[in-house]
Amino acid sequence: MKKLMSGNEAIARGAYEHGITFASAYPGTPSTEIMEEFSKYEGVYAEWTPNEKVALEVGIGAALAGARALVVMKHVGVNVAADPLFTLSYTGTEGGLVLISADDPSLHSSQNEQDNRNYARAAKIPMLEPADSEEAKEFIKTAFRISEEFDTPVILRSTTRVSHSKSVVQLEEKETVKEKRGIRNDPAKYVMVPAMARKRRIIVEKRMERLREFAETFPGNRMEINDTKTGIITAGMPYNYAKDVFPGYSYLKLGMVHPLPSNLIREFASKVEKLYVIEELDPFIEEQVKAMGIDVAGKDVFPYTGEFDPGIVKKAISGNEPAVMDLPVLSLPQRPPNLCPGCPHRGLFYVLGKLKVFVTGDIGCYTLAFMKPLEGMGSTICMGASIGMAHGMDKVIGDKEQVVGVIGDSTFIHSGITPLLNMAYNKSNSVIVICDNRTTAMTGMQEHPATGFTLQKDETKALDFVKLAEALGIDNVRVVDPFDIKNTRKVIKEELAKKGPSLVISRAPCALLAVKQKMSGRGKPLRVDPDKCTGCKVCLGLGCPPISWKRLEDIDITIEKKTKKQEGIAVIDSSVCNGCSLCLQLCSAGAIGEVE
Repeated sequence: MKKLMSGNEAIARGAYEHGITFASAYPGTPSTEIMEEFSKYEGVYAEWTPNEKVALEVGIGAALAGARALVVMKHVGVNVAADPLFTLSYTGTEGGLVLISADDPSLHSSQNEQDNRNYARAAKIPMLEPADSEEAKEFIKTAFRISEEFDTPVILRSTTRVSHSKSVVQLEEKETVKEKRGIRNDPAKYVMVPAMARKRRIIVEKRMERLREFAETFPGNRMEINDTKTGIITAGMPYNYAKDVFPGYSYLKLGMVHPLPSNLIREFASKVEKLYVIEELDPFIEEQVKAMGIDVAGKDVFPYTGEFDPGIVKKAISGNEPAVMDLPVLSLPQRPPNLCPGCPHRGLFYVLGKLKVFVTGDIGCYTLAFMKPLEGMGSTICMGASIGMAHGMDKVIGDKEQVVGVIGDSTFIHSGITPLLNMAYNKSNSVIVICDNRTTAMTGMQEHPATGFTLQKDETKALDFVKLAEALGIDNVRVVDPFDIKNTRKVIKEELAKKGPSLVISRAPCALLAVKQKMSGRGKPLRVDPDKCTGCKVCLGLGCPPISWKRLEDIDITIEKKTKKQEGIAVIDSSVCNGCSLCLQLCSAGAIGEVE
Protein backbone atom coordinates (compact mmCIF):
# COMPACT_ATOMS: atom_id res chain seq x y z
CA MET A 1 0.00 0.00 0.00
CA LYS A 2 1.27 3.47 -0.88
CA LYS A 3 0.45 6.70 0.90
CA LEU A 4 1.36 10.37 0.56
CA MET A 5 3.23 11.32 3.75
CA SER A 6 5.36 14.15 5.06
CA GLY A 7 8.90 13.38 6.14
CA ASN A 8 7.84 13.65 9.78
CA GLU A 9 4.93 11.27 9.29
CA ALA A 10 7.24 8.87 7.45
CA ILE A 11 9.80 8.88 10.27
CA ALA A 12 7.06 8.00 12.74
CA ARG A 13 5.79 5.29 10.40
CA GLY A 14 9.27 3.85 9.91
CA ALA A 15 9.82 3.68 13.65
CA TYR A 16 6.49 1.90 14.10
CA GLU A 17 7.18 -0.55 11.26
CA HIS A 18 10.56 -1.36 12.81
CA GLY A 19 8.92 -2.25 16.11
CA ILE A 20 9.98 0.81 18.07
CA THR A 21 7.77 1.20 21.12
CA PHE A 22 9.52 3.93 23.13
CA ALA A 23 9.98 7.60 22.22
CA SER A 24 10.65 10.84 24.08
CA ALA A 25 10.89 14.43 22.85
CA TYR A 26 10.38 18.11 23.42
CA PRO A 27 8.20 19.78 20.76
CA GLY A 28 9.88 22.15 18.35
CA THR A 29 9.24 23.02 14.71
CA PRO A 30 10.08 21.39 12.32
CA SER A 31 10.20 18.14 14.36
CA THR A 32 6.95 18.24 16.35
CA GLU A 33 4.71 16.10 14.13
CA ILE A 34 7.00 13.08 14.46
CA MET A 35 5.95 12.49 18.05
CA GLU A 36 2.34 13.47 17.49
CA GLU A 37 2.07 10.86 14.73
CA PHE A 38 4.09 8.18 16.52
CA SER A 39 1.96 8.47 19.68
CA LYS A 40 -1.13 7.47 17.68
CA TYR A 41 0.12 3.96 16.88
CA GLU A 42 -1.04 1.08 19.03
CA GLY A 43 1.31 -0.48 21.53
CA VAL A 44 3.77 2.42 21.77
CA TYR A 45 4.82 4.66 24.65
CA ALA A 46 5.54 8.31 23.83
CA GLU A 47 6.10 11.27 26.10
CA TRP A 48 6.75 15.00 26.01
CA THR A 49 9.53 15.86 28.43
CA PRO A 50 10.32 19.24 30.04
CA ASN A 51 13.28 19.80 27.70
CA GLU A 52 15.55 18.07 25.18
CA LYS A 53 18.24 17.14 27.69
CA VAL A 54 15.66 15.27 29.73
CA ALA A 55 14.26 13.67 26.55
CA LEU A 56 17.68 12.26 25.66
CA GLU A 57 18.41 11.12 29.20
CA VAL A 58 15.05 9.34 29.33
CA GLY A 59 15.87 7.72 26.00
CA ILE A 60 19.29 6.65 27.29
CA GLY A 61 17.68 5.02 30.29
CA ALA A 62 15.20 3.16 28.07
CA ALA A 63 17.99 1.99 25.75
CA LEU A 64 20.18 0.83 28.63
CA ALA A 65 17.21 -1.20 29.83
CA GLY A 66 17.16 -2.97 26.46
CA ALA A 67 14.53 -1.02 24.51
CA ARG A 68 14.97 0.63 21.15
CA ALA A 69 14.59 4.31 21.95
CA LEU A 70 13.67 7.16 19.61
CA VAL A 71 14.50 10.71 20.76
CA VAL A 72 13.20 13.70 18.79
CA MET A 73 14.06 17.41 18.78
CA LYS A 74 14.74 20.40 16.54
CA HIS A 75 18.27 21.53 15.81
CA VAL A 76 18.66 24.01 18.68
CA GLY A 77 17.35 21.34 21.03
CA VAL A 78 20.52 19.35 20.41
CA ASN A 79 22.39 22.23 22.06
CA VAL A 80 20.39 21.54 25.21
CA ALA A 81 20.97 17.78 24.93
CA ALA A 82 24.66 18.01 24.00
CA ASP A 83 25.95 17.23 27.49
CA PRO A 84 24.59 13.67 27.69
CA LEU A 85 24.97 13.18 23.92
CA PHE A 86 28.76 13.47 23.87
CA THR A 87 29.23 11.05 26.75
CA LEU A 88 26.65 8.65 25.28
CA SER A 89 29.02 8.35 22.34
CA TYR A 90 31.55 6.88 24.78
CA THR A 91 29.22 4.48 26.56
CA GLY A 92 27.19 3.20 23.64
CA THR A 93 23.81 1.63 24.33
CA GLU A 94 22.29 -1.76 25.06
CA GLY A 95 19.24 -1.30 22.87
CA GLY A 96 19.38 0.96 19.82
CA LEU A 97 19.06 4.71 20.24
CA VAL A 98 18.37 7.15 17.40
CA LEU A 99 18.28 10.92 17.83
CA ILE A 100 16.29 12.97 15.30
CA SER A 101 17.78 16.42 14.66
CA ALA A 102 15.40 18.51 12.55
CA ASP A 103 17.46 21.39 11.16
CA ASP A 104 15.90 24.63 9.92
CA PRO A 105 17.73 26.28 6.97
CA SER A 106 16.35 29.79 6.33
CA LEU A 107 15.20 30.01 9.97
CA HIS A 108 11.51 29.47 9.27
CA SER A 109 10.81 29.11 12.99
CA SER A 110 14.15 29.32 14.77
CA GLN A 111 16.57 31.79 16.30
CA ASN A 112 19.62 30.48 14.46
CA GLU A 113 20.56 28.43 11.40
CA GLN A 114 23.16 26.05 12.81
CA ASP A 115 24.21 22.98 10.82
CA ASN A 116 23.95 19.95 13.09
CA ARG A 117 26.10 17.77 10.87
CA ASN A 118 28.88 19.34 12.91
CA TYR A 119 27.52 17.63 16.04
CA ALA A 120 27.94 14.23 14.43
CA ARG A 121 31.60 14.90 13.70
CA ALA A 122 32.31 16.53 17.07
CA ALA A 123 30.60 13.76 19.08
CA LYS A 124 31.93 10.98 16.79
CA ILE A 125 28.45 9.69 16.07
CA PRO A 126 27.21 8.39 12.67
CA MET A 127 24.63 10.51 10.89
CA LEU A 128 22.13 9.68 8.14
CA GLU A 129 20.29 12.25 6.02
CA PRO A 130 17.21 11.32 3.94
CA ALA A 131 16.22 13.20 0.79
CA ASP A 132 12.48 12.45 0.81
CA SER A 133 9.74 10.77 2.82
CA GLU A 134 10.41 7.24 1.56
CA GLU A 135 14.06 7.51 2.54
CA ALA A 136 13.05 9.02 5.87
CA LYS A 137 10.94 5.95 6.62
CA GLU A 138 13.67 3.50 5.60
CA PHE A 139 16.60 5.43 7.09
CA ILE A 140 15.05 5.38 10.56
CA LYS A 141 15.08 1.60 10.37
CA THR A 142 18.65 1.59 9.08
CA ALA A 143 19.69 3.97 11.85
CA PHE A 144 18.49 1.56 14.51
CA ARG A 145 20.29 -1.34 12.83
CA ILE A 146 23.52 0.67 12.79
CA SER A 147 23.01 1.67 16.42
CA GLU A 148 22.65 -1.95 17.49
CA GLU A 149 25.43 -3.33 15.30
CA PHE A 150 28.02 -0.71 16.25
CA ASP A 151 26.86 -0.04 19.83
CA THR A 152 26.45 3.67 19.17
CA PRO A 153 23.79 6.35 19.15
CA VAL A 154 22.87 7.43 15.61
CA ILE A 155 21.67 10.86 14.50
CA LEU A 156 19.13 11.12 11.70
CA ARG A 157 19.21 14.66 10.32
CA SER A 158 16.17 16.10 8.64
CA THR A 159 15.55 19.65 7.44
CA THR A 160 12.38 21.70 7.29
CA ARG A 161 11.78 20.90 3.63
CA VAL A 162 12.13 17.14 4.17
CA SER A 163 10.14 17.29 7.42
CA HIS A 164 7.15 19.07 5.93
CA SER A 165 7.15 18.14 2.22
CA LYS A 166 5.03 15.17 1.17
CA SER A 167 5.95 12.35 -1.18
CA VAL A 168 4.83 8.78 -1.81
CA VAL A 169 5.73 6.19 0.82
CA GLN A 170 5.41 2.42 0.55
CA LEU A 171 3.75 1.20 3.75
CA GLU A 172 4.82 -2.13 5.24
CA GLU A 173 3.68 -4.34 8.06
CA LYS A 174 5.11 -3.92 11.54
CA GLU A 175 8.13 -6.10 12.19
CA THR A 176 8.13 -8.59 15.03
CA VAL A 177 10.92 -7.50 17.36
CA LYS A 178 12.22 -9.30 20.42
CA GLU A 179 13.95 -6.79 22.65
CA LYS A 180 16.24 -8.11 25.38
CA ARG A 181 14.80 -5.95 28.12
CA GLY A 182 16.55 -5.93 31.43
CA ILE A 183 19.29 -3.95 33.16
CA ARG A 184 22.87 -5.17 32.78
CA ASN A 185 25.22 -3.87 35.46
CA ASP A 186 28.43 -2.89 33.64
CA PRO A 187 30.23 0.00 35.42
CA ALA A 188 33.26 -0.20 33.13
CA LYS A 189 30.98 0.69 30.20
CA TYR A 190 28.51 3.07 31.76
CA VAL A 191 30.21 4.82 34.70
CA MET A 192 32.16 7.56 32.94
CA VAL A 193 34.66 8.58 35.57
CA PRO A 194 38.01 9.60 34.00
CA ALA A 195 39.73 6.22 34.38
CA MET A 196 36.93 4.37 32.58
CA ALA A 197 36.21 7.15 30.07
CA ARG A 198 39.83 7.06 28.87
CA LYS A 199 39.40 3.42 27.88
CA ARG A 200 36.05 4.07 26.21
CA ARG A 201 37.64 6.92 24.24
CA ILE A 202 39.85 4.39 22.47
CA ILE A 203 36.81 2.23 21.71
CA VAL A 204 35.10 5.22 20.10
CA GLU A 205 38.00 5.66 17.67
CA LYS A 206 38.00 1.98 16.77
CA ARG A 207 34.25 2.18 16.21
CA MET A 208 34.70 5.14 13.88
CA GLU A 209 37.16 3.10 11.80
CA ARG A 210 34.58 0.34 11.43
CA LEU A 211 31.92 2.91 10.52
CA ARG A 212 34.16 4.39 7.82
CA GLU A 213 34.44 0.94 6.27
CA PHE A 214 30.67 0.52 6.56
CA ALA A 215 30.07 3.85 4.82
CA GLU A 216 31.89 2.60 1.71
CA THR A 217 29.26 -0.08 1.09
CA PHE A 218 26.23 1.60 2.66
CA PRO A 219 23.42 1.36 0.04
CA GLY A 220 22.30 4.91 0.81
CA ASN A 221 25.59 6.15 -0.67
CA ARG A 222 25.30 5.55 -4.39
CA MET A 223 26.85 6.70 -7.67
CA GLU A 224 24.72 7.64 -10.68
CA ILE A 225 27.07 7.94 -13.65
CA ASN A 226 25.69 9.85 -16.64
CA ASP A 227 27.54 12.74 -18.26
CA THR A 228 31.15 12.44 -17.12
CA LYS A 229 31.88 16.12 -17.74
CA THR A 230 30.11 17.22 -14.55
CA GLY A 231 29.64 15.40 -11.26
CA ILE A 232 27.74 16.49 -8.15
CA ILE A 233 28.19 15.26 -4.58
CA THR A 234 25.14 16.03 -2.49
CA ALA A 235 22.76 14.75 0.21
CA GLY A 236 19.27 15.39 1.51
CA MET A 237 16.83 17.73 -0.21
CA PRO A 238 19.48 19.48 -2.40
CA TYR A 239 19.81 16.17 -4.28
CA ASN A 240 16.23 16.61 -5.54
CA TYR A 241 16.86 20.21 -6.57
CA ALA A 242 19.99 19.27 -8.52
CA LYS A 243 18.31 16.32 -10.26
CA ASP A 244 15.44 18.59 -11.22
CA VAL A 245 17.59 21.10 -13.13
CA PHE A 246 20.53 18.89 -14.16
CA PRO A 247 19.11 15.39 -14.74
CA GLY A 248 21.96 14.44 -17.10
CA TYR A 249 24.82 15.10 -14.69
CA SER A 250 26.54 12.35 -12.70
CA TYR A 251 25.77 12.13 -8.98
CA LEU A 252 27.22 10.77 -5.79
CA LYS A 253 24.14 10.79 -3.59
CA LEU A 254 25.09 10.45 0.07
CA GLY A 255 22.71 8.97 2.62
CA MET A 256 25.35 8.76 5.35
CA VAL A 257 26.93 12.18 5.83
CA HIS A 258 29.18 11.11 8.72
CA PRO A 259 31.51 9.39 8.39
CA LEU A 260 31.96 10.04 4.69
CA PRO A 261 32.93 7.21 2.28
CA SER A 262 36.35 8.56 1.26
CA ASN A 263 37.16 5.75 -1.20
CA LEU A 264 33.79 6.10 -2.90
CA ILE A 265 34.29 9.85 -3.16
CA ARG A 266 37.72 9.40 -4.75
CA GLU A 267 36.32 6.87 -7.20
CA PHE A 268 33.48 9.18 -8.17
CA ALA A 269 35.84 12.15 -8.56
CA SER A 270 37.99 10.13 -10.93
CA LYS A 271 35.03 9.55 -13.26
CA VAL A 272 34.12 13.22 -13.87
CA GLU A 273 35.95 16.28 -15.17
CA LYS A 274 34.29 18.97 -13.04
CA LEU A 275 33.07 18.30 -9.49
CA TYR A 276 30.58 20.26 -7.37
CA VAL A 277 29.38 19.80 -3.81
CA ILE A 278 25.82 21.01 -3.30
CA GLU A 279 24.93 21.38 0.39
CA GLU A 280 22.92 23.86 2.41
CA LEU A 281 24.55 25.83 5.22
CA ASP A 282 28.13 24.87 6.16
CA PRO A 283 30.73 23.45 3.72
CA PHE A 284 30.66 20.24 5.76
CA ILE A 285 31.18 17.78 2.88
CA GLU A 286 33.17 20.22 0.76
CA GLU A 287 35.90 20.76 3.35
CA GLN A 288 36.39 17.04 3.86
CA VAL A 289 36.53 16.38 0.11
CA LYS A 290 39.12 19.13 -0.31
CA ALA A 291 41.10 17.63 2.59
CA MET A 292 41.35 14.46 0.48
CA GLY A 293 43.20 16.50 -2.14
CA ILE A 294 40.25 16.59 -4.54
CA ASP A 295 39.50 19.78 -6.48
CA VAL A 296 35.85 20.65 -5.98
CA ALA A 297 33.59 23.71 -6.30
CA GLY A 298 31.22 24.46 -3.46
CA LYS A 299 30.73 27.58 -1.40
CA ASP A 300 32.69 29.62 -3.91
CA VAL A 301 29.54 29.47 -6.07
CA PHE A 302 26.79 28.44 -3.63
CA PRO A 303 25.45 30.58 -0.76
CA TYR A 304 26.38 29.82 2.84
CA THR A 305 22.95 30.70 4.18
CA GLY A 306 19.34 29.73 3.67
CA GLU A 307 17.46 26.97 1.92
CA PHE A 308 18.31 26.12 -1.67
CA ASP A 309 15.83 25.63 -4.49
CA PRO A 310 16.19 24.55 -8.13
CA GLY A 311 16.69 28.15 -9.21
CA ILE A 312 19.58 28.73 -6.84
CA VAL A 313 21.25 25.48 -7.90
CA LYS A 314 20.86 26.30 -11.59
CA LYS A 315 22.13 29.85 -11.22
CA ALA A 316 25.16 28.79 -9.18
CA ILE A 317 26.35 26.16 -11.65
CA SER A 318 25.26 27.67 -14.96
CA GLY A 319 26.25 31.21 -14.03
CA ASN A 320 29.48 30.17 -12.31
CA GLU A 321 29.05 33.07 -9.90
CA PRO A 322 27.99 33.37 -6.27
CA ALA A 323 24.26 32.76 -6.01
CA VAL A 324 22.24 35.21 -3.96
CA MET A 325 18.89 34.53 -2.38
CA ASP A 326 16.99 37.51 -3.79
CA LEU A 327 13.75 38.36 -2.02
CA PRO A 328 10.79 38.48 -4.42
CA VAL A 329 9.41 41.88 -5.33
CA LEU A 330 5.89 41.97 -3.98
CA SER A 331 3.18 44.05 -5.55
CA LEU A 332 0.99 43.64 -2.46
CA PRO A 333 1.74 44.98 1.03
CA GLN A 334 3.64 42.50 3.17
CA ARG A 335 1.70 40.80 5.93
CA PRO A 336 3.94 40.30 8.97
CA PRO A 337 3.07 37.69 11.58
CA ASN A 338 0.91 38.88 14.44
CA LEU A 339 -0.51 37.70 17.72
CA CYS A 340 -3.91 36.09 17.23
CA PRO A 341 -7.17 37.94 17.94
CA GLY A 342 -7.88 37.44 21.61
CA CYS A 343 -4.28 36.46 22.44
CA PRO A 344 -3.65 36.87 26.19
CA HIS A 345 -0.12 38.14 25.53
CA ARG A 346 -1.38 41.30 23.81
CA GLY A 347 -2.67 43.00 26.97
CA LEU A 348 0.48 42.15 28.92
CA PHE A 349 2.86 43.55 26.30
CA TYR A 350 0.72 46.61 25.77
CA VAL A 351 1.20 47.36 29.46
CA LEU A 352 4.94 46.63 29.38
CA GLY A 353 5.38 48.88 26.37
CA LYS A 354 3.56 51.76 28.07
CA LEU A 355 5.64 51.32 31.22
CA LYS A 356 8.82 51.80 29.12
CA VAL A 357 10.64 48.92 30.80
CA PHE A 358 13.33 46.90 29.05
CA VAL A 359 11.89 43.44 28.44
CA THR A 360 14.23 40.46 28.20
CA GLY A 361 12.18 38.08 26.10
CA ASP A 362 12.19 34.39 25.36
CA ILE A 363 11.17 31.83 22.76
CA GLY A 364 7.42 31.66 22.15
CA CYS A 365 4.46 33.26 20.39
CA TYR A 366 4.92 36.32 22.59
CA THR A 367 8.23 37.05 20.84
CA LEU A 368 6.08 38.67 18.12
CA ALA A 369 5.41 41.48 20.60
CA PHE A 370 8.76 43.05 19.65
CA MET A 371 7.15 44.43 16.47
CA LYS A 372 5.12 47.59 16.05
CA PRO A 373 2.82 48.73 17.46
CA LEU A 374 3.43 46.89 20.76
CA GLU A 375 7.24 47.12 20.71
CA GLY A 376 7.26 45.36 24.06
CA MET A 377 10.44 43.27 23.88
CA GLY A 378 14.14 44.17 23.82
CA SER A 379 15.96 40.84 23.52
CA THR A 380 15.48 37.18 22.62
CA ILE A 381 18.40 34.73 22.77
CA CYS A 382 17.29 31.20 23.66
CA MET A 383 14.85 29.29 25.84
CA GLY A 384 15.20 30.37 29.46
CA ALA A 385 17.62 33.23 28.82
CA SER A 386 15.08 35.92 29.73
CA ILE A 387 15.32 35.20 33.45
CA GLY A 388 19.10 34.98 33.67
CA MET A 389 19.52 38.10 31.53
CA ALA A 390 17.09 40.13 33.64
CA HIS A 391 19.01 39.12 36.76
CA GLY A 392 22.35 39.99 35.16
CA MET A 393 21.07 43.41 34.08
CA ASP A 394 19.77 44.07 37.58
CA LYS A 395 23.17 43.33 39.10
CA VAL A 396 24.81 45.82 36.73
CA ILE A 397 22.36 48.74 36.48
CA GLY A 398 20.50 48.44 39.80
CA ASP A 399 17.74 51.04 40.13
CA LYS A 400 18.90 53.14 37.16
CA GLU A 401 16.63 51.34 34.69
CA GLN A 402 13.74 48.92 35.06
CA VAL A 403 13.92 45.43 33.55
CA VAL A 404 11.22 42.75 33.27
CA GLY A 405 11.93 39.21 32.10
CA VAL A 406 9.12 37.49 30.21
CA ILE A 407 8.87 33.75 29.56
CA GLY A 408 6.14 31.32 28.45
CA ASP A 409 4.78 28.53 30.61
CA SER A 410 6.26 25.68 28.57
CA THR A 411 9.53 27.56 28.13
CA PHE A 412 9.69 28.23 31.87
CA ILE A 413 9.42 24.50 32.53
CA HIS A 414 12.00 23.86 29.80
CA SER A 415 14.74 26.19 31.02
CA GLY A 416 13.37 28.77 33.48
CA ILE A 417 13.23 26.99 36.82
CA THR A 418 17.00 26.97 37.43
CA PRO A 419 17.56 30.69 36.67
CA LEU A 420 14.55 31.58 38.84
CA LEU A 421 16.20 29.68 41.68
CA ASN A 422 19.38 31.60 40.94
CA MET A 423 17.48 34.88 41.28
CA ALA A 424 16.27 33.93 44.74
CA TYR A 425 19.68 32.58 45.79
CA ASN A 426 21.60 35.66 44.61
CA LYS A 427 19.09 38.21 45.90
CA SER A 428 17.93 39.68 42.61
CA ASN A 429 15.58 42.64 42.36
CA SER A 430 14.25 41.50 39.00
CA VAL A 431 10.60 41.03 38.00
CA ILE A 432 9.78 37.95 35.94
CA VAL A 433 6.48 37.33 34.15
CA ILE A 434 5.34 33.84 33.16
CA CYS A 435 2.96 34.05 30.20
CA ASP A 436 0.83 31.11 31.27
CA ASN A 437 -1.51 30.34 28.38
CA ARG A 438 -1.95 26.67 29.43
CA THR A 439 -0.28 25.08 26.40
CA THR A 440 2.83 24.93 24.20
CA ALA A 441 1.18 27.24 21.72
CA MET A 442 3.95 28.09 19.25
CA THR A 443 4.47 24.52 18.09
CA GLY A 444 0.81 23.56 17.90
CA MET A 445 -0.88 23.18 21.30
CA GLN A 446 1.18 20.39 22.86
CA GLU A 447 0.74 19.37 26.48
CA HIS A 448 3.37 20.11 29.13
CA PRO A 449 3.77 19.39 32.88
CA ALA A 450 1.49 22.27 33.89
CA THR A 451 -1.47 21.34 31.67
CA GLY A 452 -2.46 18.20 33.59
CA PHE A 453 -2.28 15.84 30.60
CA THR A 454 0.43 13.75 28.93
CA LEU A 455 1.16 13.47 25.21
CA GLN A 456 -1.07 10.39 25.04
CA LYS A 457 -3.88 12.29 26.80
CA ASP A 458 -3.59 10.57 30.16
CA GLU A 459 -4.58 12.79 33.08
CA THR A 460 -1.67 13.58 35.38
CA LYS A 461 -0.57 16.01 38.09
CA ALA A 462 -0.31 19.62 36.95
CA LEU A 463 2.63 21.75 38.05
CA ASP A 464 1.58 24.67 40.28
CA PHE A 465 3.72 27.69 39.37
CA VAL A 466 2.80 29.60 42.54
CA LYS A 467 3.83 26.80 44.88
CA LEU A 468 6.96 26.11 42.85
CA ALA A 469 8.05 29.75 43.00
CA GLU A 470 7.50 29.87 46.73
CA ALA A 471 9.51 26.68 47.17
CA LEU A 472 12.36 28.23 45.17
CA GLY A 473 12.42 31.18 47.56
CA ILE A 474 10.41 33.79 45.63
CA ASP A 475 8.39 35.65 48.27
CA ASN A 476 6.60 38.03 45.91
CA VAL A 477 4.28 35.97 43.68
CA ARG A 478 1.23 37.50 41.97
CA VAL A 479 -1.33 36.14 39.49
CA VAL A 480 -2.99 38.49 37.00
CA ASP A 481 -5.50 38.28 34.18
CA PRO A 482 -3.76 39.94 31.20
CA PHE A 483 -7.15 40.88 29.74
CA ASP A 484 -7.55 43.25 32.69
CA ILE A 485 -5.22 46.03 31.57
CA LYS A 486 -5.70 48.29 34.57
CA ASN A 487 -4.93 45.62 37.16
CA THR A 488 -2.06 44.14 35.15
CA ARG A 489 -0.42 47.57 35.00
CA LYS A 490 -1.02 48.12 38.72
CA VAL A 491 0.51 44.78 39.76
CA ILE A 492 3.61 45.10 37.58
CA LYS A 493 4.25 48.65 38.83
CA GLU A 494 3.93 47.44 42.42
CA GLU A 495 6.36 44.58 41.86
CA LEU A 496 8.88 46.85 40.14
CA ALA A 497 8.87 49.06 43.24
CA LYS A 498 9.67 46.17 45.60
CA LYS A 499 13.03 44.88 46.73
CA GLY A 500 13.82 41.25 46.07
CA PRO A 501 12.78 38.95 43.21
CA SER A 502 9.17 38.98 42.03
CA LEU A 503 7.19 36.59 39.88
CA VAL A 504 4.01 37.65 38.09
CA ILE A 505 1.97 34.87 36.50
CA SER A 506 -0.04 36.26 33.58
CA ARG A 507 -2.68 33.57 33.31
CA ALA A 508 -5.26 33.21 30.53
CA PRO A 509 -5.76 30.42 27.97
CA CYS A 510 -4.44 30.70 24.43
CA ALA A 511 -7.13 31.90 22.03
CA LEU A 512 -6.52 28.91 19.75
CA LEU A 513 -6.69 26.52 22.69
CA ALA A 514 -10.18 27.80 23.40
CA VAL A 515 -11.17 27.02 19.81
CA LYS A 516 -9.50 23.59 19.91
CA GLN A 517 -11.34 22.68 23.10
CA LYS A 518 -14.59 24.14 21.73
CA MET A 519 -14.69 26.70 24.50
CA SER A 520 -16.48 29.99 24.04
CA GLY A 521 -14.53 33.22 23.69
CA ARG A 522 -14.20 35.72 26.50
CA GLY A 523 -17.22 37.68 25.33
CA LYS A 524 -19.38 38.70 22.40
CA PRO A 525 -17.68 40.16 19.32
CA LEU A 526 -17.23 43.93 19.47
CA ARG A 527 -18.00 46.75 17.04
CA VAL A 528 -17.21 50.46 16.74
CA ASP A 529 -20.01 53.01 16.79
CA PRO A 530 -18.86 55.36 13.98
CA ASP A 531 -20.77 58.29 15.44
CA LYS A 532 -18.93 58.04 18.77
CA CYS A 533 -15.41 57.27 17.49
CA THR A 534 -13.21 60.37 17.80
CA GLY A 535 -10.38 58.98 15.69
CA CYS A 536 -7.88 59.00 18.58
CA LYS A 537 -6.25 55.74 17.31
CA VAL A 538 -5.53 54.48 20.84
CA CYS A 539 -7.13 51.11 20.07
CA LEU A 540 -4.82 50.72 17.06
CA GLY A 541 -1.91 50.56 19.50
CA LEU A 542 -2.96 47.05 20.42
CA GLY A 543 -2.09 45.73 16.98
CA CYS A 544 -5.16 43.48 17.11
CA PRO A 545 -5.96 41.99 13.66
CA PRO A 546 -9.75 42.76 13.70
CA ILE A 547 -9.09 46.49 14.25
CA SER A 548 -8.35 48.64 11.22
CA TRP A 549 -8.45 52.31 10.23
CA LYS A 550 -10.81 53.84 7.70
CA ARG A 551 -10.52 57.35 6.28
CA LEU A 552 -13.77 59.30 6.41
CA GLU A 553 -13.87 59.79 2.64
CA ASP A 554 -13.61 56.03 2.15
CA ILE A 555 -16.66 55.23 4.28
CA ASP A 556 -20.03 54.90 2.57
CA ILE A 557 -22.19 55.60 5.62
CA THR A 558 -23.01 59.08 6.87
CA ILE A 559 -21.21 60.06 10.06
CA GLU A 560 -22.55 63.00 12.03
CA LYS A 561 -20.78 65.52 14.29
CA LYS A 562 -17.27 64.83 12.99
CA THR A 563 -14.73 67.65 13.30
CA LYS A 564 -12.81 68.88 10.30
CA LYS A 565 -9.60 67.72 11.97
CA GLN A 566 -10.72 64.10 12.27
CA GLU A 567 -9.19 61.97 9.54
CA GLY A 568 -11.09 58.75 10.08
CA ILE A 569 -12.41 56.13 12.46
CA ALA A 570 -11.44 52.73 13.82
CA VAL A 571 -13.33 49.72 12.49
CA ILE A 572 -13.62 46.25 14.02
CA ASP A 573 -14.19 43.19 11.87
CA SER A 574 -16.68 41.46 14.14
CA SER A 575 -16.34 38.17 12.27
CA VAL A 576 -12.74 37.90 13.51
CA CYS A 577 -13.14 39.48 16.98
CA ASN A 578 -13.54 37.10 19.91
CA GLY A 579 -14.52 39.71 22.46
CA CYS A 580 -11.36 39.92 24.56
CA SER A 581 -12.38 43.52 25.48
CA LEU A 582 -8.88 45.06 25.47
CA CYS A 583 -9.91 47.74 22.98
CA LEU A 584 -13.10 48.42 24.91
CA GLN A 585 -11.02 49.14 28.02
CA LEU A 586 -8.87 51.64 26.14
CA CYS A 587 -11.68 53.54 24.39
CA SER A 588 -12.31 56.72 26.44
CA ALA A 589 -15.03 57.83 23.99
CA GLY A 590 -17.20 54.78 24.70
CA ALA A 591 -17.35 54.03 20.99
CA ILE A 592 -16.74 50.30 21.31
CA GLY A 593 -19.46 47.90 22.38
CA GLU A 594 -20.80 44.41 21.83
CA VAL A 595 -22.41 43.37 18.58
CA GLU A 596 -26.13 43.11 19.10
